Amino acid sequence: MSLAVVRDLREARVPAGPDELAAFETDVLAGFVLARAAAGLADATIRSDVLHLEQVRAWFGGPLWDMAPADADAYFGTVLRGAAKGTRLGRSQALRTYFLFLEIRHKVEIHQLTGRVAECPAGEMNRPRGAGRASLRIPPSAVQVNALLAGWRAELATCRKFAPAARNYAAARLMAETGLRVNEVSHLDLADVKWDLGRFGKLHVRIGKGARASGPRERMVPLINGAGATLKWYVQDVWCCFDDDHARPGAPLFCSERRNADGTAARVGNETLRSALTTAAAAYLPGWPDRVTPHVLRHFCASQLYLGGMDLVAIQQALGHAWVATTMNYIHVHATHIEDAWIAGQQRAAGRLEGLSP
Repeated sequence: MSLAVVRDLREARVPAGPDELAAFETDVLAGFVLARAAAGLADATIRSDVLHLEQVRAWFGGPLWDMAPADADAYFGTVLRGAAKGTRLGRSQALRTYFLFLEIRHKVEIHQLTGRVAECPAGEMNRPRGAGRASLRIPPSAVQVNALLAGWRAELATCRKFAPAARNYAAARLMAETGLRVNEVSHLDLADVKWDLGRFGKLHVRIGKGARASGPRERMVPLINGAGATLKWYVQDVWCCFDDDHARPGAPLFCSERRNADGTAARVGNETLRSALTTAAAAYLPGWPDRVTPHVLRHFCASQLYLGGMDLVAIQQALGHAWVATTMNYIHVHATHIEDAWIAGQQRAAGRLEGLSP
């Protein structure tokens, strides 16, 4: 009885040279970018991941699939030891995602070219850990935000350039009233204001942030809490200072002073709105110890809606959160809120007992 001859049917390849490996590495990275785009991730998220990978690649000095756990120990334990927590977590996550892509798409090919088995060097033993919940962003009170907006509004009567100042004021007020993110506000088109939808009108937020950077998540946000009046004033009295064609497809709601190549108004940038809010807060809220950012206004809006009686699920839908637990982190109540709620409960209970008495 003779033994059967077993032949390996896989393609036998000569180890690749430096030029072939460099070209292959470039193709793999391009494939990674295309795969993430196909998954619906935002361009900014993809760019951030690529930047993280390039930083690790520059330190390592070779293809990332050659990294071993000891290399990840050295990188995260020494090079990034003093880096910001977000940087460490973002870089670790980008590395893990990239190696998952390598293992799914190119593991066999990498082994044929290099003899190495692609395996993520950042595992359970050495990957940077998060610290749980993010730090609290306690917003100013309603009295303080009203003082900020009142001072800003009064400035419009004497400012040197009315249109951009009024635009920045309207955008900040809209964020405080609806809880929109600054990126969502800057990407609104004039046509996204749906005046006739619902009882108050609605905003079609097309560039909403997705959970875990999964890409844009659309939603409709009602123009409650005074937002309708803010937008009516802005569109009627300010928008025409930037553009005169209300019917132009893609016309931005919040315009820049810059012009597009065709002469139409360009879209305002996020940093312009952030900078204007910071400047106004320094002038009209000087006693506030922390920075007033668009995200702080988002926390302020959530807190005010809750204190006004709106339930958590409705606030979750307005803010565009995937989980109500996330929304709960945005709710900041007064120091006496628990006591006030207890007293109100006792009063309701007493009323019910009184109704039952003979």
